[in-house]
Amino acid sequence: MKLRKVTAASAVVLALTLSATACGGDNKDDGGSSSTGGSGGGKIKIGIKYDQPGLGLKKPDGSFAGFDVDVATYVAKQLGYEPDQIEFVETKSADRENALARGDVKFIAATYSITDERKQKVDFAGPYLLAHQDLLVKSDSDISKGTDLNGKKLCSVTGSTSAQNVQKSIAPKANLREYSTYSECIAGLQSGAVDAVTTDDSILAGFAAQDQYKGKFKLAGLKLSNENYGVGVKKGDTATLDKINKALEQMVSDGSWQKAVDANFGPADYKNEPAPKIGVIVPNAS
Repeated sequence: MKLRKVTAASAVVLALTLSATACGGDNKDDGGSSSTGGSGGGKIKIGIKYDQPGLGLKKPDGSFAGFDVDVATYVAKQLGYEPDQIEFVETKSADRENALARGDVKFIAATYSITDERKQKVDFAGPYLLAHQDLLVKSDSDISKGTDLNGKKLCSVTGSTSAQNVQKSIAPKANLREYSTYSECIAGLQSGAVDAVTTDDSILAGFAAQDQYKGKFKLAGLKLSNENYGVGVKKGDTATLDKINKALEQMVSDGSWQKAVDANFGPADYKNEPAPKIGVIVPNAS
């Protein structure tokens, strides 16, 4: 009889233990990361680009490099995650809003320009970099201003606003070509399939500085727009938004921001703007 009582008590303890384990076994939040960071052993998923030298690039050895990668890594550190707890997820331009809405990633640092249209779907921390739309052309090209694009083949990526901006307000007769990645646009420029590539000068400078392209391309030097890069966060996630803004302010104040700029853009002789102030959006000329 005594043995039966002990067995029953043990069964109760076991049941409670299993219940507690089941409740704590899945510690994921709705942002694509474990809710415990740092020493808790959790992971955080961050959206970046994989094909943008100087900003977000997946290297042949599987590691990642670029200014956006450095910003994301710094922010994650302030959120309690070490570099080995970060999982970088490729988020192409056309899928950034969906990736946040689905909870595939906690936040996105991927040359993500803050616009009124996008703010209806996602929240933005920052801005953390002010870039300008420009053109990349062959070194012997006669394209020197926006209107020269009329009748020319202009390339940008699907989901980006850059080419539409040019076609709408600068060169309405430009022939738009949209590819999946900027790498495809650059390859098209090299082969002659397109006459110019348009996107932010920071992105174009990164490509122009690559060893295989040195001397082949040039930036037109036009400031066709102001692109305020922000960190995309799921709509309504104000807690994460506030933490990222504080992290970005800290990155500037302790010198890490300028160090990342110099390391990633310096080799391309890119003339960056000063670090923007959080919440201050530089508008485009009307």
